[in-house]
Amino acid sequence: MAFSLIGIAGIYFWLNYQFIAAVQIVVYVGGIVVLIIFSIFLTQQAGELLPKQQIGRKIFAALSAFCGFALTMVQVWKHSFTKATGEAVEATVANIGAQMLSVDDNGYALPFEVVSILLLAAMIGCIVIAAPFGGKNEVGQNRN
Repeated sequence: MAFSLIGIAGIYFWLNYQFIAAVQIVVYVGGIVVLIIFSIFLTQQAGELLPKQQIGRKIFAALSAFCGFALTMVQVWKHSFTKATGEAVEATVANIGAQMLSVDDNGYALPFEVVSILLLAAMIGCIVIAAPFGGKNEVGQNRN
């Protein structure tokens, strides 16, 4: 995954979009891949020691996943997906920042916030999964 993300950054460099390539490397390669690696290290042996989940939690998780999927499908079906009629804009830091923070039809403020909430949920999930093992050594005694 890291190599494919670095390859995408290479394509951005090749297209002469240095700022987007740097963001690709810092955010995705530097952040998400490290988050995934840490979550694997923290939960390597967690599956055997975690208690079985109650049926109510499983039903709530399945219902939440279905509602999220349904909401996404409704938004995809309602969107018109028309081509942009505007001209190409020069890829400067100011133009990219204005586009990222714009809330009009061509803006990316909402997807940017959705991705930030997704990353926050992933970090909270890693903390919750690793919480039973925090503060204890291999024998189960407190380190303090």
